[in-house]
Amino acid sequence: MSTEHRQSNSGGNKPASKRWTHFYSALQLAIQRTAHKWTYEDFAECFAKYCKDDPDQAKVNFQMVSDYQENRTTTLCEELFTRYNAQENIDILHEVVMEARARRQAGEQPGNDVWRPDLDPRTAVRARTVPILRQTRDTLKTQLAELEKENLQLQKTMMDNVKATKDLDEEESKRLDLLDEIEAEWDKLPIEDIQEWTLRAAETMKSTV
Repeated sequence: MSTEHRQSNSGGNKPASKRWTHFYSALQLAIQRTAHKWTYEDFAECFAKYCKDDPDQAKVNFQMVSDYQENRTTTLCEELFTRYNAQENIDILHEVVMEARARRQAGEQPGNDVWRPDLDPRTAVRARTVPILRQTRDTLKTQLAELEKENLQLQKTMMDNVKATKDLDEEESKRLDLLDEIEAEWDKLPIEDIQEWTLRAAETMKSTV
């Protein structure tokens, strides 16, 4: 597998760093040398009769074994690279090194978050992370204040709705009480006398007509 093919598989559209390219090229060369270090002469010493009886096929098989060793080793390396994100991590390392070199060449003084031999690593980490944590804290405080404001507004709306519902219930209760009173007064009326009077009045009006 070529270096270009490996770069296209791991890096996508992002070009691989020079550090990764050099590393992978050196690894490929080492794999090739290791796989083909066993020469045909060595193979013939191990399989003397076979190589003597069928030298052409023996050379083919020898080449197949060497190619298998190379491909198998490459495949195992690729699996490790994928598992541990080797190219991505080496590319990040390359960026860090290049940035450090650029700052040094520009004469920039190291910041508080840059490690130095006399600097405790925890101090360097705090110098970089504390400002980020403070910014995150302030953002969360702002969001919390907005949520509390919304909650107060929702609480006020809910209380208004509860009060309106209570007022409607009281008004409806008064209406029902009034209906009960009307019904009670109606029950007290002499219904039979009223019916008899109504009947007489109707007959009187009929006879008059």
